[in-house]
Amino acid sequence: MAETNEYREQRLQNMAALKDLGFEPFGMKFDHADIATARENFADEADSTLAGRLMTIRRMGKMNFATINDGTGKFQLIFKRDELTETLFAGFKLLNLGDIIGAKGKFFTTQKGEKSLIVKEWVLLAKALEQPPEKFHGLADQEERYRRRYVDLMTNDESRERFFTRSRLIMEARKYLWSKGFVEVETPILQSQAGGAAAKPFETRFNALDQKMVLRIAPELYLKRLLVGGMNKVFELGKDFRNEGIDRSHNPEFTVLEVYEAYGDRTSMEAIIEGLIPHLCDTVIGKRVIEYGEAKERIDFTPPYRRVAYNDLVKETLGDDWYSLSFAEQLERAKAKGAETSTNLELDGIEDPLMLTHEVYDKLIEKNLRQPTFVTRLPHEFVPLAKACKDDPALVDVFEFVVGGRELCPGYTEQNDPIEQRKALEHQAGEDTEKVDEDFISALECGMPPTGGLGIGVDRLVMLLTGVDGIRDVVLFPQMKKS
Repeated sequence: MAETNEYREQRLQNMAALKDLGFEPFGMKFDHADIATARENFADEADSTLAGRLMTIRRMGKMNFATINDGTGKFQLIFKRDELTETLFAGFKLLNLGDIIGAKGKFFTTQKGEKSLIVKEWVLLAKALEQPPEKFHGLADQEERYRRRYVDLMTNDESRERFFTRSRLIMEARKYLWSKGFVEVETPILQSQAGGAAAKPFETRFNALDQKMVLRIAPELYLKRLLVGGMNKVFELGKDFRNEGIDRSHNPEFTVLEVYEAYGDRTSMEAIIEGLIPHLCDTVIGKRVIEYGEAKERIDFTPPYRRVAYNDLVKETLGDDWYSLSFAEQLERAKAKGAETSTNLELDGIEDPLMLTHEVYDKLIEKNLRQPTFVTRLPHEFVPLAKACKDDPALVDVFEFVVGGRELCPGYTEQNDPIEQRKALEHQAGEDTEKVDEDFISALECGMPPTGGLGIGVDRLVMLLTGVDGIRDVVLFPQMKKS
């Protein structure tokens, strides 16, 4: 800390000296060209005005060099003694790395072929009082990168470009859905009752109404109300909140894209996935084969994607006779396969083959689904908002879209029978019958068309398409424990 204060003190002294020379340390609006555009329009001897943060400074007597970065690129500035007034040249000597300046001058190509600007005038736009990371190589401490994202973005071109890519992906997703006739809507984030998923909500209080409220865990039930009202193709792209764990693929505040289509079903949603993701790859990423994670695993997003039933995957891993085994035999085989099982499956005589099977699926099967895969026909207990398969009421007509060993998106043939929906929600709620959303049931009783729906985890999608395997690398300000 003492070293940091020493640097800051020197910068404060430089700022005072600049003020004495007549410089305003924190300037006003400055009209200029962005560096990317300047490079495209570069011509020797042409006049130009640039602005950006000082990334390097090389003082060499009467000929001095600096590099600025404005977020669109870097550009070299040349400060020559005979091209500047005494005040401007003296002021240059007081600049520090991290300062933001504006510069006017003429383009010039150096003997080494580097496009440069010979500065005729410059102004100080913001004096940086904090010393940047050593040589602007970026923050070495990964946790500091997340806590101080502004410094990460300032010093790490790769990180900054990833977030530009995230914005472009979201823009193109919206454009794609609009082109298919979907309408973007907004539903409440602050709700009186959490619904649409099984998750622990964040709780708050609405003082004006004197009642407890929650932040939404999913927008699903409100979006379906819109289908009842005649808005047949809707989507919402926004934040959900779940008061649960944090790990490499989970953040309690996350971004979701939910899509609903009246008169559709699970297959309609599969078609959206197989259209949307290649569109994003083509328009934003520029390729359909992505190198994912530290291992640079190649994932091909060219459709069609594999479709396989949940039970078939289980049998492939655990044997064709799995579902005919006793619970004890299943438990023994699961352990032999290397799947650790939750303690509560073995205590107090609890025997839950369904949960045991799903634990094995989570720990042995899903993580090995690397290429894009629709896992279909899941047990109905897991998806109370979906319709049963016509040929087997124990299964529901849904998919989990899995890529790189993680679920990216569920998609359903939605339940539109209010009687069956009530039964499913009551079973899920157990003794907490107040968790059943009576207004949603009432909406279904008005008649909801046959419907397909899906929900894409936008953060995970960005992770996949930008090749990183940690969610905090694609969230600008991830939730962190207070330091």
